[in-house]
Amino acid sequence: MPVTPAGAVADLLRMMLATTVFAAARSRAHGPTAALWHAVELHRPVAEVDGACELTVCGTLARVVPEAQWPVAAADVCPSCVPLAH
Repeated sequence: MPVTPAGAVADLLRMMLATTVFAAARSRAHGPTAALWHAVELHRPVAEVDGACELTVCGTLARVVPEAQWPVAAADVCPSCVPLAH
């Protein structure tokens, strides 16, 4: 069977520029565990984040604080989120 070129189909597709945006989120204190600042990876504009709980990069649930930016300049930042969100 001869092989025939199918054309430059891939050249016709538009490429998307994907940028990673992180938002700051605050967890709740649970028993002896203190509330911490976490990073949330966003796949939508920050304007669409309404302060709901999101899954953080370290795997916990935390409420996004749209007016706060990641990285947060605070002492109570999740030690797992820091290396994962860079």
